[in-house]
Amino acid sequence: MWMGILFALPAILGFFIFTLGPMLASFVLTFTDLKLINPIKFIGLDNYVQLFRGSDGLFYKSLSTTFQYVFMSVPLNILFAFCVALLMNQQIKGRAFFRTVFYLPTIVPVFASSMIWIWILDPDLGLLNNVLKTLGLPTSMWIYSSETVIPSLVLMGLWVTGNTMIIFLAGLQGIPNHLYEALEVDGGNKLHKLLYITVPLMSPTIFFNLVLGFVGGFQIFAEAYIMTQGGPNNSSLFIVFYLYREAFQLSNMAYASTVAWFLFIIILVFTFVIFKTSRMWVYYEGEGNK
Repeated sequence: MWMGILFALPAILGFFIFTLGPMLASFVLTFTDLKLINPIKFIGLDNYVQLFRGSDGLFYKSLSTTFQYVFMSVPLNILFAFCVALLMNQQIKGRAFFRTVFYLPTIVPVFASSMIWIWILDPDLGLLNNVLKTLGLPTSMWIYSSETVIPSLVLMGLWVTGNTMIIFLAGLQGIPNHLYEALEVDGGNKLHKLLYITVPLMSPTIFFNLVLGFVGGFQIFAEAYIMTQGGPNNSSLFIVFYLYREAFQLSNMAYASTVAWFLFIIILVFTFVIFKTSRMWVYYEGEGNK
């Protein structure tokens, strides 16, 4: 037993020193007025009062923007990745090549991919608007308009669904072929296979990707920081970007810690709801519908 604890000790110490310790320290900071240039003073719940009052007018804006992005991007990403995984699971020529092509964007550094998409979404010289002009379709301002910046970032997110696609693909390859063969004997077609075999048996994988999608969606930061700086008119000021601005640009470390804990509670609540509602639609083979 002691040998096992010894081998696990680096991971245990790493968790306490680099994860749990900073979390507890940030929670303590929420009750102070810490700024990088001032000494710490205990102020009780003032940061929480300031947060919920929305005294700067940006907290609720960032919250609304984040929710809008999450509820647009997560379902679309999962649906797109699932459809791509279905295609990549077919016996087609060059399947390995296409799998590689769809996965490659996920290993491109976020800065490089953001710069590529800045060019693609450029209203005047961008690839996307030029294609739309060629097809005789109306163009858009994309990330340079308050109305289209969030859908533009959602569109960009579809480009990096390779990890989700791989997880779906692994789940699809775990479905026994004899189930499809039995349905064919009973006269089932491809739609029946999808609805009555593929989707139910893939529901645990969908559930897993849904949880990861919501957790990741609420933490979006890099794309907005690189491409839009929260604009135009704070239309892409996501809550993590708002937290970053308060902490490292305005030096409001205690208030930023309060925002971080509020974000933690949001993610915790959404994860709890997804787990609770999963009993109604997630099917585990051999255990019935949980």
